Amino acid sequence: MRKYIAFDIGGTVVKHGVLVEDGSILSKGSYDTPSFNLEKFLDRMVNTIRTYQNNHNVLGVAVSLPGFINPDTGYSEQAGAITALNNQNLKKLLEARIPLPVEIENDGNCAAIAEKMSGNAKGCTDFICMTVGTGIGGGIFINGRLLRGHSFRGGEFGFMITQSSGDAMHNNASTTALIRNYKHLKGINEAEKVDGETIFQKAEHDYSVRRIVDDWIKNLSYGVFNLAATLNPQKILIGGGVFAQQGLINHINYQLDQLYWWKEIKIPIESCKHQNDAGMIGAMYHFKQTHRRRRTF
Repeated sequence: MRKYIAFDIGGTVVKHGVLVEDGSILSKGSYDTPSFNLEKFLDRMVNTIRTYQNNHNVLGVAVSLPGFINPDTGYSEQAGAITALNNQNLKKLLEARIPLPVEIENDGNCAAIAEKMSGNAKGCTDFICMTVGTGIGGGIFINGRLLRGHSFRGGEFGFMITQSSGDAMHNNASTTALIRNYKHLKGINEAEKVDGETIFQKAEHDYSVRRIVDDWIKNLSYGVFNLAATLNPQKILIGGGVFAQQGLINHINYQLDQLYWWKEIKIPIESCKHQNDAGMIGAMYHFKQTHRRRRTF
C-alpha cells in the first residue's frame, strides 16, 4: 500500500501522521502550533517529516491548512490563526527543504473530501461539512464537485453574521468563543488552558455554564439553518474536536426544531465520521486526486 505523510494544521495544534491510500492511519502525533514564527513553523514540520521518512517509504506530504488557500499553487493569502503563513507559499517552502512533493488544501475542504470519499457523505452529491474549532470553516459539495469559490473563500462559514449584534460565527459559535465565555464567567485567566470537554462536564451541574453552552448551540444552529436554506443540500455534517461530545448533534437538531421555518427546509444534520482525523485523511485524498490528474503516480 502506498504511504503518505499528512498534516492537519490548526490554530492551536498541528496533527500529523502516516496514512495509506485507503485512509487508514498507521501512526500519528501532534504538537503545539508555532503560529507566529515562520522559521519555527517550518523547522517543526521538516523535522517531523524527516522522522517519518526514517521509518516509512512515503510518496509525498499532504497538508490541511486554514484560510484562503490556492490548492493549485500552495499559496495562502491568509492562513487563519497561523499568521506566519499569511502571504506565504508553504508548498514551495517545504519542497525547497525536503525531497518530496507537497500538496495543500483548505482544512474545511479537506474535511469535506474525507467525508465524501469514506465518511458520512459517501454517495452524496450535494452536502455541506461544517468544522468547529479555533474558528468555523467547512466545505461544500454541489453536483458531486467541491465548491471552492471565485477566490478560494467558499466554505468560510465563520464570517456569517447570525445575530442582530452583527457578530460573526467565528466570535460567537466557535470552540474558541465557548472557551472565552466560560473563562469570563469563571474569572479564569486567558492564558490558562481549558478544553471544551471540561465545559460540557461543568454544564451538567452548573446552570450558569449550561446557559453559556445553550447560547453557543443556538448560535451554531442559526448558521446551520442559513446554510440549509441557501443550498438545500442532502445533509449537513458537523465536525471538530468538540463534536466528539456524546449527544451534541442531538442538541443542535433540537434547537433547529424550535425555529419556526425549519420544518419547511429540514434536512438531516449529522456528525462527521472522521472527526479529528478528517483533515489528515482529506488532505491525503486531495494529494492523490491532484497527482492522479497530473498522472505522476
